[in-house]
Amino acid sequence: MKKVSFTEMKKGTKEDYLLLDKNEKDFAKKTADRILKFLSSLTETLEGYQVSRLEHSLQSATRALYAGESEEMIVAALLHDIGDELAPMNHSEYAASILKPYVSEKTHWIVEKHGEFQAYYYAHHLGGNRNKRDKYKGHKYFDACVNFCEKYDQCSFDPNYESYPLEKFEPMVRNIFARKPYSS
Repeated sequence: MKKVSFTEMKKGTKEDYLLLDKNEKDFAKKTADRILKFLSSLTETLEGYQVSRLEHSLQSATRALYAGESEEMIVAALLHDIGDELAPMNHSEYAASILKPYVSEKTHWIVEKHGEFQAYYYAHHLGGNRNKRDKYKGHKYFDACVNFCEKYDQCSFDPNYESYPLEKFEPMVRNIFARKPYSS
């Protein structure tokens, strides 16, 4: 495998950066593969839940599919908690950053904020503010995020729910991550 000539980026040549650009583009094309592999490994759960992280994700996506949501929203439901493993203190932002180049502003915002909105269901039991989401009242996507949490997230911890397997969503994940990235 060909490698760059530099050990410091400032000493790189045009040829070095053309090589890296090609390799990075090839790597980016395999993002869906890495995401699907990671999701399939989420067979354990944080102690105390009745379903694995994978099953929670599958239930969320299955509910979105049954509700007739767009492919983008179904994939967002599938991936909304993908950050739990590596970024438990800011999992929503982690998941949103993975999706951001490939989804609409609305979908990105919903995924990014869902953790704060989800607190509505439990924060008061722990001495917290369950209405933390109210700081976003009036935002154009506020109601959409409330609905996302109500219909797809908070209700997807049911060990008796029959969700679709990950393979059902694989083509959707591949379609989303094959999109040309949105402009920032």
